Amino acid sequence: MVQSRHPRAAACAAAAVLLAVPAVAGWSSASGPGERGAPGPPAAVAPAVPAVDGPADPEAAKAQIEKNWATFFDPETSVKEKAELLQHGEMLAVLLGLLGADGNAPETSVEITDITFTSPTEAKVTYDLLVSGIPALEDSKGVAVLDDGVWKVSLKSLCGLIALSGHDAPAPPC
Repeated sequence: MVQSRHPRAAACAAAAVLLAVPAVAGWSSASGPGERGAPGPPAAVAPAVPAVDGPADPEAAKAQIEKNWATFFDPETSVKEKAELLQHGEMLAVLLGLLGADGNAPETSVEITDITFTSPTEAKVTYDLLVSGIPALEDSKGVAVLDDGVWKVSLKSLCGLIALSGHDAPAPPC
């Protein structure tokens, strides 16, 4: 992650916004009758790890991730709506409502720079955290998760920003 001139302030602002308002394929060596251990034909080759597929409609998923992350980081978004856009947000609504006093929180936003799907239900998100439109934390890494048909900000992403902030907020179950 490339850090800007004010990474702690940006992380604090992000925490305030987030918390405040807002195997290997095998070959068969089975032998046939009378072949005394001679290798047989190869078994059906199956990948040891399932292929990494994205969602059925990657463009629509990317658009929803961008929209939902922007909404989640928007200081004008209500705590209820932020909770709906955060993985396990229903359990963290109180935490989302605790902090709002940070002076940078009203000017904090996010700009998604890359989305890479790692499975049909998870994507790596690269984003810049902006304060007053100026990148404060560039090339930050986060994760979006598909939960009940909605692409949400992962709890892991929230925990990373809280850790960077040094804020005295109660830690969510990271």
